[in-house]
Amino acid sequence: MNAPPDMNAMKPLFTLDDQLRGGHPVELVVLLVPGFSQLALHAFLEPFRIANMLAKAKLFRWRIAGLDARPVEGASGISVAVDMTIDELDTCIGGRGPHHLAIIAGEPVVRRLPAQFNNVLRAFARRGIAISAVGTATWLLAQTGLLAGTRCTIHWSRLAAFSEMFSQTQIRDALFVKDGQFSTCAGELAAFDLAVDLIAGHVGGLAAQEVCRYATVEGQRSGTNRQTGPSGLAFAGASDKLLMAMRLMEEYVEYPLSMSEVARRVGISRRQLERLFANHVHMPPVRHYLRIRVEHAKRLIEGTSLPIIDIAMACGFISASHFAKCFRIFHGVSPQQCRIALPAWVGPGLG
Repeated sequence: MNAPPDMNAMKPLFTLDDQLRGGHPVELVVLLVPGFSQLALHAFLEPFRIANMLAKAKLFRWRIAGLDARPVEGASGISVAVDMTIDELDTCIGGRGPHHLAIIAGEPVVRRLPAQFNNVLRAFARRGIAISAVGTATWLLAQTGLLAGTRCTIHWSRLAAFSEMFSQTQIRDALFVKDGQFSTCAGELAAFDLAVDLIAGHVGGLAAQEVCRYATVEGQRSGTNRQTGPSGLAFAGASDKLLMAMRLMEEYVEYPLSMSEVARRVGISRRQLERLFANHVHMPPVRHYLRIRVEHAKRLIEGTSLPIIDIAMACGFISASHFAKCFRIFHGVSPQQCRIALPAWVGPGLG
């Protein structure tokens, strides 16, 4: 059983770093977008609170910003009071601004934001201030053009749509990605991992480990960990060859590989590939591949306003009729019906 963290032993480590920075805490501003995820907000802030508590020192200080002075309502219906407005945030850039700006959004991508929102992000970027986008805030950051040529991530439900809308970015299926002054995060519990990584960067890896221990988290997760994995826990004990084959299928959606080519790249025979899928997935590999492409198409239908025929082509279908037939097999409705009956949280397609 893990021993509880030794808070007294932690203090010298933290205090030394605090003195090196002249006794000033790391200043964070968290900008909340209406509909933000409460889970992501608290997963992001709690590690900093725990770090302060363990150190018995104010190593990190944070303020909540909103688009205006009113409390910001999250996706759960709970509102959070703000310490400053986006206008005040813009004003503080001219003085001693924060060390780090984090933007937290929720499941729907907010489409109508004041012009001041983009102005503030660009001003922070020009000053070299670190910016983190959590959840669908990555989409908002990309709309400013700041992520062009940058490695980034977003919640898995938006990966497909994001990659189509912002082809100039280098999208990754990862918990979080740091590239220069920008950090992007999948959101939800991955916000905890990003915060722990930031703590490690400011006060060291030991501090980050102790925060994890106090939060009863088994260990610090790397940002490179995939959000979804091709198969999840259901195939945790499966052959590495099977997982490699699944990843190949996910990577080649627009230009599908033949099963013989998949088997060749994995290093097994096609018969062995079919046997692996029969034993662990309980369907032929060609059907599993088709399902991956249809699911990718569904995310594009829900997340963008791309024409159905364009989505079909982007998912490796040579005709709209063939795409519609395959889509109906898995979802019982046509692609057009799917777009009409979008889930409430998705909202109208973007793009």
